[in-house]
Amino acid sequence: MKIKVKELSFDKVLLEKAYEHKKPKKPNIIFRTLMRILSNKDLKKTHFKYEEIGMDKIGKKDNMLILMNHSSFIDLEIASKILYPRPYNIICTDDGFVGKESLMRNLGCIPTRKFTSDPTMVRDILYASKNLHDSILLYPEASYTFDGTATKLPTYFGKFLKVLKIPVVMIKTDGAFLRDPLYNNLQVRKVDVSATVKYLLSKEDIENKSIEELNEIINKEFDFDNFKAQQENNIKISENFRADYLNRILYKCPHCEEEGRMEAKATTIKCLNCGCEYELSEDGYLNNLNGETKFNHIPTWYNWERECVKEEILAGIYEMDLNCDILVLKNFKCVYKIGKGRLIHNKDGFVLTSDDKLLEYHQSPLASYSLYSDYYWYELGDVICIGDEKMRYYCLPKQKDVVSKARLAVEELYKIINKNNK
Repeated sequence: MKIKVKELSFDKVLLEKAYEHKKPKKPNIIFRTLMRILSNKDLKKTHFKYEEIGMDKIGKKDNMLILMNHSSFIDLEIASKILYPRPYNIICTDDGFVGKESLMRNLGCIPTRKFTSDPTMVRDILYASKNLHDSILLYPEASYTFDGTATKLPTYFGKFLKVLKIPVVMIKTDGAFLRDPLYNNLQVRKVDVSATVKYLLSKEDIENKSIEELNEIINKEFDFDNFKAQQENNIKISENFRADYLNRILYKCPHCEEEGRMEAKATTIKCLNCGCEYELSEDGYLNNLNGETKFNHIPTWYNWERECVKEEILAGIYEMDLNCDILVLKNFKCVYKIGKGRLIHNKDGFVLTSDDKLLEYHQSPLASYSLYSDYYWYELGDVICIGDEKMRYYCLPKQKDVVSKARLAVEELYKIINKNNK
């Protein structure tokens, strides 16, 4: 999937009209049916099947909040298969509306800004639920998983459920990540996909349980490890590109601890600094081909990188200084490429400046608990996105394999500063 891009200087972007808020629209049955039909091709290839648990407790015309883990684009096709013909609004990132706003509105999509405070989205959800009597499909992780484990959830989720006051259903997929992991540049593997649809919380549960209890229930449902599931279920992935671009996640060598020198091709990942080389086996394990295996599990390696970032922050030495191309989202006509710039991230947050000095944007480390960062964003490149309610800035770094570390750093900084404040 691509996005419409237009080159324009930042001073002229400022003159462009911002997109106007529109109330959610009831999803059009024609578009929903078309989505359902178009989904069949991919789902048939994956031998898709699903099971329901407790779904007899909710009527076909009752609206509900549907929570779903987020692995790849097939998630939307799975939801269409399971939920059709029930009308539901989909919470999705605002850049998904660029160049196709009418289509997205007719599908019932509601735009939001990832990982930023968005009270408008909450009001839109309430309107869709109370006025349109629609169900709501929400991906609480707000982004595809990087390493196949759950992405951190917001701590205010229990409070949100108290406000919404409708039953909660969980759709959990198996195989969707293994079929199309984000790091692999949209190279699809032959993997069966399934899902479990579970009635999770009734109105009475939400009313009677504390916010903390609700958060605990939701977090438990979002506790998963796709690579571990692959290993336990003996799922073989034999494609010879299965390790391509794995360096996006495993950017730091566990032997020499050099960053940005990992190279992943075919079935191996190698450090260009010290020469250590790991093979990603068909069953999802890592094996060192020329020495000691420090990590045989991708999420364990990734978590070690998180701890390294945390240590840098606590030692006061963490900083990223990146040259990047800058794109701006002001409206849904296109994203505007305003030129090149510099993105700095440290304990004080982000500072983004354009080379022409027309743009200077600061973002506090407490602005968000996580970061909208992505691999191969709309086939343009890896991206770090920051911004506020006025504009979003998409930074495509020139340096190799930095967006994962940026997300880890944002999350660890937020936790450290909050803990210190308390």
